[in-house]
Amino acid sequence: MRQIVLDTETTGIEVQEGHRLIEIGGVELVNRRLTGRHYHQYINPERAIDAEAIDVHGITNERVANEPVFADIADEFWEFIAGAELIIHNAPFDVGFIDHELAQLNTTRGQPVLGPVAEYCSVLDTLKLARERHPGQRNSLDALCKRYDVDNGRRELHGALLDAEILADVYLAMTGGQTSLVLGSRNSREQTSATDVSGIHRLAPDRPALRVVQPGADEWQAHQQALEHLREGGQCLWDQLGN
Repeated sequence: MRQIVLDTETTGIEVQEGHRLIEIGGVELVNRRLTGRHYHQYINPERAIDAEAIDVHGITNERVANEPVFADIADEFWEFIAGAELIIHNAPFDVGFIDHELAQLNTTRGQPVLGPVAEYCSVLDTLKLARERHPGQRNSLDALCKRYDVDNGRRELHGALLDAEILADVYLAMTGGQTSLVLGSRNSREQTSATDVSGIHRLAPDRPALRVVQPGADEWQAHQQALEHLREGGQCLWDQLGN
């Protein structure tokens, strides 16, 4: 299953008042695992950014003045999200802005070639999910980070890609999936407290690729024999993974 954890930043709150997208960030999950693929783009909104919005995300008019307009990035963005399940915190807000941009683009192009989002993607609203699981409690992204022990120490201001990365960790924790592996020497593991191990530990993006060791012929044959033994006893879960 392919999912895109998505976040946007905008020039203001109300799309009906002509506010527009200025940043899009998304990370890809396949079968509940981060793949390393992501999408990130600043956008020239062709209008001024509200001062109140700048206080939230820190993106100024000068910062996006030389960025591409939405029409120039729309096809690449659409290719990244089309057909996936979108995971968004307060989804109606972000989807509303994306649909508005797509509608304007389609009008300019003279034909409806992209969107609306709901016709090509399913959408999971993590704010709605959090409210169902934690009624009567604060369910902002920061509150959920605290509740699920997700590190959001770098989140001084909102930012689309950073918030999407954090939301991916929150979503996986909130829905019961494994979110990280703590690797290290035996001594370092012994010195790590149980509280530390339970938290989310994000791996450095510039880390070296893991070495993949292929099985030898004897190992592969032994593996197949073990699977046959499991099949004789009933259902073999390995077969369901397509391996």
